[in-house]
Amino acid sequence: MDLTEIRGKYLAAVAGAAGEAALEEVRVAALGKKGEVSALMATLGKMPPEERKTAGADLNALKDEIDAALRAKKTALGDAALDERLRAEWLDVTLPGRPRRAGTVHPVSQVTDELTAIFADMGFAVAEGPQVESDWYNFDALNIPPEHPARQEHDTFFMHRAAGDDRPPHVLRTHTSPVQIRAMTEQGAPIRVIAPGRVYRMDMDQTHTPMFHQVEGLAIDRDISMANLKWTLEEFCRAFFEVPSVELRFRASHFPFTEPSAEVDIRYSNVGGQLRIGEGDKWMEILGSGMVHPKVLAAAGVDPTQWQGFAFGMGIDRIAMLKYGIPDLRAFFESDLRWLRNYGFSALDVPTLPAGLSR
Repeated sequence: MDLTEIRGKYLAAVAGAAGEAALEEVRVAALGKKGEVSALMATLGKMPPEERKTAGADLNALKDEIDAALRAKKTALGDAALDERLRAEWLDVTLPGRPRRAGTVHPVSQVTDELTAIFADMGFAVAEGPQVESDWYNFDALNIPPEHPARQEHDTFFMHRAAGDDRPPHVLRTHTSPVQIRAMTEQGAPIRVIAPGRVYRMDMDQTHTPMFHQVEGLAIDRDISMANLKWTLEEFCRAFFEVPSVELRFRASHFPFTEPSAEVDIRYSNVGGQLRIGEGDKWMEILGSGMVHPKVLAAAGVDPTQWQGFAFGMGIDRIAMLKYGIPDLRAFFESDLRWLRNYGFSALDVPTLPAGLSR
């Protein structure tokens, strides 16, 4: 059996295949179930034994040779495709970054870093906690009674519970105050922490969103007073707004978790649409504060007859709007790249007090 012509035909076809599809056509024509070599293999049974032995060896050798050629060609085609892709997608990583593609830090992240730097300079550590909380941490431990409006479904996101589930209800935390309870429970007193993070409430308009960001502060020691609270907030506002001085006004208020409680206003002016902190004859509310209620201390395992302290809370989104002149809170969450390029901050500029917070 002279297989020279068949060998030459298929090896030439393999060598000339321009792609994997063409190569597959050659394989099917030669070695497929109805291929030419396969058809010749089917005739072996009709040959005399001696002739069959010789022809079978020749056909198997031809089959192996074509199969090896197919595999080699397929590998070569794959290597060529990879080389072409590498040439097309090549990037010199030693080149400087392209400004138009440089990312920016979101104002909320920037302001969180700024206030963390300020409070760290005052000796406050950063505490964190879960965003899904039991209602004990979110309400009961903070002296918020069952009839309080905040514990109703029109104000708070309650997690779904299956029928017959008698476990304590869980909520999306409405403030970061539960982190204070967890921190006191774990560390005891004295303690000085801030708790920045996401919080959730059923609200949505130009100045409210269902998810927003808060930072709350807590300082517990044996002789802390409202005077310490006032100094802390004044120093924070002066450093955060980067002005030489500020003036704060404390107004009596009521919060279940502090006693006495006070809302804090800051003096400002608005001339020609430009907000200026620390001057003028107008006042703006920026946060709530007070001395930690004895029941809150007791719930966290801190003896209220031995320890006392202050707490405060403010909206990170709100103070970001004030400092950087952002008019609509909803824009914080719309992922508009044009907005981010306008209000974003360089990822390489880490806020520090010595070098400046906003650069």
